Amino acid sequence: MQKFKNKIIELKQTENFRKLPEKISNNLINLCSNDYLGLNNDKKLYDDFLTLLYKKNRKFSSCSSRLLSGNSIEHYELEELIASKYKSQACLLYNSGYHANVGILSALAEKKDLIISDKLIHASLIDGIRLSKATVARYKHSDYFHLEKILLKSRDDFENVFIVSESIFSMDGDTADLKKLIELKNKYKCFLYIDEAHAVGVRGKNGLGYAEELGVKNEIDFIIGTFGKAMASIGAYVVCNNIFKQYLVNHSRTLIYTTALPPVNLAWSKYIFEQLHSFNDRRKKLEILNLKFAKLLNLDYRSHIIPYIIGSNKDAIKASENLKQQGLYVLPVRYPTVPKGTARLRFTLNANMDFEKIKHIKTAINKK
Repeated sequence: MQKFKNKIIELKQTENFRKLPEKISNNLINLCSNDYLGLNNDKKLYDDFLTLLYKKNRKFSSCSSRLLSGNSIEHYELEELIASKYKSQACLLYNSGYHANVGILSALAEKKDLIISDKLIHASLIDGIRLSKATVARYKHSDYFHLEKILLKSRDDFENVFIVSESIFSMDGDTADLKKLIELKNKYKCFLYIDEAHAVGVRGKNGLGYAEELGVKNEIDFIIGTFGKAMASIGAYVVCNNIFKQYLVNHSRTLIYTTALPPVNLAWSKYIFEQLHSFNDRRKKLEILNLKFAKLLNLDYRSHIIPYIIGSNKDAIKASENLKQQGLYVLPVRYPTVPKGTARLRFTLNANMDFEKIKHIKTAINKK
């Protein structure tokens, strides 16, 4: 017991202690939500969906794994919809982005395989890689010369090689060079695994992500998307070919050994996904808002994720408290989520925000 108490004391001494935040007051403007398109508070959207829901009498629970009695028509409908939108052979649903990344990577990569990942990938990707039996290598963040150096040295020593990256990185908001990654995966006969969690809904003509925006979505072997961010729902999916879908149904433990998502949640996700293509006005509004916001804080605009690097944990916490007093809610992001010495405020706005109501942030953030 004392060991765990000491760990907590250490966390508090280094300003790394975490606790569940209190309920956000309605008087605060939330600047750190992943509700990028503002769908979470769209009353008309909810009302229209509920009208459809009652007509179709959807179930509110599943009570079992998909491989037992938890599979539903809603699973098939949503998977078929997503696969058709991506013009892909198959789609497979998971209960969350974390379930997807942990379950897919740990199932795919075996002892004779190699996983090469960007150094700044998300924790769920890291955990999935750790649970796999593959040899692991990391390349410097967005350093594709380093990636190719690893491939030149090691590709012939392994049966399969998986290159793993995010498309829009969750903490820095920068984007991967997907075209370069595709070039390398083709050159060295690898599989390319791209997490589009923060891009789906926000990027692309039809909201299908950064890969769609670049016109390369059908050149990526595994595309991971989530419903829990821009689409204001819960769950995740992988777009892949039929062989991989069948393999994952038989080997992915986070799919096999968990209760399936309830049909009502799947119905809501399908309702939103069907309308993704029509949210271009929201995507444009979000882009304009973020451009103004980044300029206000003298930051480079790279995406809708805008990091304001402060440095020390203590100063980041103080800045967060200052903003809260000014009616602006954004929590500090600290180690181990980000590297030591790069504690920050990570701003994620939504398309419905009024810039005039948040522009006082420039003075509030620097208040001593």
